[in-house]
Amino acid sequence: MSAEPMRQAFANAQLLDGQPLTYKPKRRPGDDRDRLVREHLPLVRRIAWHVHGSMSTIVDVEDLVQVGLIALVEAAATFEDRGLVSFRHYCTTRLRGAMIDELRRQATTTRGAMKRRRQYAQAVAALTDPTGRAPEEAAVAARIGVSVERLRADYATADAVRFDSIDEVYADDLPWFADDSPDAFAQLADGETRNRLIAAISALPEREAQVIQLYYVEELNLEEIGQVLGVGAARICQIKASAHTRLKKAMMR
Repeated sequence: MSAEPMRQAFANAQLLDGQPLTYKPKRRPGDDRDRLVREHLPLVRRIAWHVHGSMSTIVDVEDLVQVGLIALVEAAATFEDRGLVSFRHYCTTRLRGAMIDELRRQATTTRGAMKRRRQYAQAVAALTDPTGRAPEEAAVAARIGVSVERLRADYATADAVRFDSIDEVYADDLPWFADDSPDAFAQLADGETRNRLIAAISALPEREAQVIQLYYVEELNLEEIGQVLGVGAARICQIKASAHTRLKKAMMR
């Protein structure tokens, strides 16, 4: 198909009031997206607090508000008023759906565990006396309809999993980081290997031998060793690596 007729059509096009021809999407009558968004902003926070309070406290309410704001803008852009449903009803469904989807993405427990935890919390709240005294396990189990053993195993412990940085929680003296296997020094305590290691350490340059002594015997960290020797932690790391290389070669002979 020839493009000549199209070129002629554009060549004969006239400017409107001296302005170039531009394209603007046709707006439907009464289509005011900004107005819809402004009018329903309070609804976002109201639904966010409701979802946060009734379903989960794992996700911060402000995060749910942000999710709801995005859903509100999208709802205003896609809503078609056909006289069957109001925008408020349509928007409410979209907002709740978006927030629940976000909770599911962030969830660290199964749906069953979340349901059991909710049942447990409701039973405890219902049985707590006005003085604030917590109910007995047997009473909570009877209200839920399970045995005390199952209450302890499946309900009282149905907490959400928390993920923390290993750097923030690690400590050498904590039992869950302990290792039952013999450490390296215990394995080298006797025999020819120990004597060879002593000889290899004795043959190290003075600075490298000092670093090995301070690190493994005095149990100082790299920064503390640097303060003792008057150099930076990075330099201590280099010296330690060089000593390890020398020791490894000596032990392999």
